[in-house]
Amino acid sequence: MKLLHVMAAFAAMFLMGMFVSSDGQLQMNFYAKSCPKAEKIISDHIEKHIHNGPSLAAPLIRMHFHDCFVRGCDGSVLINSTSGNAEKDAPPNLTLRGFGFVERIKIILEAECPRTVSCADIIALTARDAVVATGGPWWSVPTGRRDGRISNLTEASNNIPPPTSNFTTLQRLFANQGLNLKDLVLLSGAHTIGVSHCSSMNTRLYNFSTTVKQDPALDSEYAANLKANKCKSLNDNTTILEMDPGSRKSFDLSYYRLVLKRRGLFQSDSALTTNSATLKMINDLVNGSEEKFYKAFAKSMEKMGRVKVKTGSAGVIRTVCSVAGS
Repeated sequence: MKLLHVMAAFAAMFLMGMFVSSDGQLQMNFYAKSCPKAEKIISDHIEKHIHNGPSLAAPLIRMHFHDCFVRGCDGSVLINSTSGNAEKDAPPNLTLRGFGFVERIKIILEAECPRTVSCADIIALTARDAVVATGGPWWSVPTGRRDGRISNLTEASNNIPPPTSNFTTLQRLFANQGLNLKDLVLLSGAHTIGVSHCSSMNTRLYNFSTTVKQDPALDSEYAANLKANKCKSLNDNTTILEMDPGSRKSFDLSYYRLVLKRRGLFQSDSALTTNSATLKMINDLVNGSEEKFYKAFAKSMEKMGRVKVKTGSAGVIRTVCSVAGS
């Protein structure tokens, strides 16, 4: 009988090990013993400073997204390059903000628990806590990611979906990360907060193709408004645009409503309506509750946060997030 109990316990441990492995060995409260205050230090820092810069939530969630799409969620987006060849230097990342914010959190954590908390986990936790602090959804962030030391401009340019993406490109780049069409629609919902620049959508207004200057998929009244009041020329690279006009500070369903009205800012937003499956998903979201959107968004964020993570003996714990060899 005792032997049966031992065998049963062993089987349970084996199955548990299989479960953990399938989840990339990430786990909730990974730092409970090695750095018990880690997650509170991060959330406290955000709570203390986010109200001075509430617009930072959008760049931080974007940073997490861009980090995970290149070599997995390994903090490589934070690395500086003396030769100008890091992920930071790639066109999709030139407008990223929040690097200093993440580095300041890292300094506090290094003082508390040296060489323990990864930069990759700081990005993941910071993105979630910043969104929550500004009234958005909460999602689980299992931790235990380790950092990479390779950061390459070309890889970032090839893997991060540009705002000019059509549906085929979006589907391919998301599938490369193990993310499906539902994840594509839900993660695009993060465009409900934050801003962009005219440079990300000017071609839709002035130079869409060899046959038409203006993207016919863009609402003509919205386009005329943008031309008159915001992006007054093709060469405007600095003017700031709200991705969800009138609601950019609220994490809500307004973005999807605008997409259905052909008023999504980017070509990649418009592309979501060109496929019957994703169009149906958007309509279902708009006709559903905000709570339902939050829950679905949370699942896709959790899934993205597990993309190609380095755990266990893979990767390192960088002591300075911007330095590859630290």
